[in-house]
Amino acid sequence: MGAVIGDLLPLAVGVAISPIPIIAVILMLLAPRAGGTSAGFLVGWLVGIAGATTLFLLLAGFLDLDSSAAPSATASWIKLGLGALLLLLAAGQWRSRPQPGEQPTLPKWMTAIDRFTAGRAAGLGVLLAAVNPKNLLMCVAAGTTIAGGSLPAGQTVGSVVVFTVLAASTVAVPVVGYAIGRKRMAGPLESLHTWLTAHNGAVMATLLLVIGVVLIGKGLGGLL
Repeated sequence: MGAVIGDLLPLAVGVAISPIPIIAVILMLLAPRAGGTSAGFLVGWLVGIAGATTLFLLLAGFLDLDSSAAPSATASWIKLGLGALLLLLAAGQWRSRPQPGEQPTLPKWMTAIDRFTAGRAAGLGVLLAAVNPKNLLMCVAAGTTIAGGSLPAGQTVGSVVVFTVLAASTVAVPVVGYAIGRKRMAGPLESLHTWLTAHNGAVMATLLLVIGVVLIGKGLGGLL
């Protein structure tokens, strides 16, 4: 299980440092109904990550991914493909980043976050985790990695839980911190929101590049 967790760590970090969900939860924490919407978003985020990872884990079970001696050719090709897709996404993120002096733009739906209910926030969390292409690719890679580990059922579930908790940690921390000391969180949240908005493209491009290279390396290692 240790080797599988090691392979999951960079994927979990890739999801965890994704700026858009962090910005979204910060905006919710600065809105009038902060407690309910942020908690709903966190629940949806956890469900989306765990659900997508489990789905692709089950799908991988129908393929030749469970060799205990060495990574299967199928798993290696999947990792190569995912790595290549992540590199393409990294290039797109880098090209679309705001130039010096240019005002960064965020998705239009973010302007309506202060009117979200807890239910809508939960739905948004699921969508950003399980439908957003960048995070979905991480969950696909995580499910494939766990399936390729040939773990017992208990350890398989444990691996999904560990990946989900680590991937959701950057959303969970501000939500829990706000619940404990909301007055002290306002200033740091504003500063973090400003920084992430300005550097969203560069952060995501760097993350996608690193993780894409890691997956391509693991895919090539399984084929050679």
